[in-house]
Amino acid sequence: MSTLTLYTHPESRGVVARWMLEETGQSYRTEYLEYGTTMKAPEYLAINPMGKVPAIRHDTTVVTENAAICAYLADAFPAAGLAPPSGSRERGDYYRWLFFVAGPLEAAVLAKLGGATLEPRSAGFGSLEDVLATLDALVSSREFVAGDRFSAADLMLSAYLGWYMQFGVIDKRPAFEAYAARHAGREAAVRARATEAERAAAKA
Repeated sequence: MSTLTLYTHPESRGVVARWMLEETGQSYRTEYLEYGTTMKAPEYLAINPMGKVPAIRHDTTVVTENAAICAYLADAFPAAGLAPPSGSRERGDYYRWLFFVAGPLEAAVLAKLGGATLEPRSAGFGSLEDVLATLDALVSSREFVAGDRFSAADLMLSAYLGWYMQFGVIDKRPAFEAYAARHAGREAAVRARATEAERAAAKA
């Protein structure tokens, strides 16, 4: 029987990986790490040399980075239906938007937070305005970003849009709010947030 472990902290992007694990329906264990101590300890650095969370271990396979974790779990547990069929047009959309979140969206947001002024042609994301306009048009025109059902790409995009809006990093556009709220209401998402909230409350 395979074993799954999530390495995380209750106040981190690890909630995205937990949501994905909940969507798979697989049992898993959680190891909570602390910033600056256990996250930088040799035992965890052997798992993720970056010393950050989240990470997962599936038997002997270690995966870090939320987009990679989502893609890996969707393929590892195909019965959950979290990715379109390989080779389909929808699979192309799935990869496109899954990694748009991890690439242009996150890079553009972090550049804004860091006060960086970059020429659009020299930045991989172009500009934050272009990124948000692209996503606004996308989620205004369809319920799901890859085909006619929920996928890991929707999970990533709705989680990050919701998070960035919550902290005032991006505007609360009606299309963003509707899309993020719709997917945040999924049972797996609710369970993931509740688990992290309980852990954070217990630490307080």
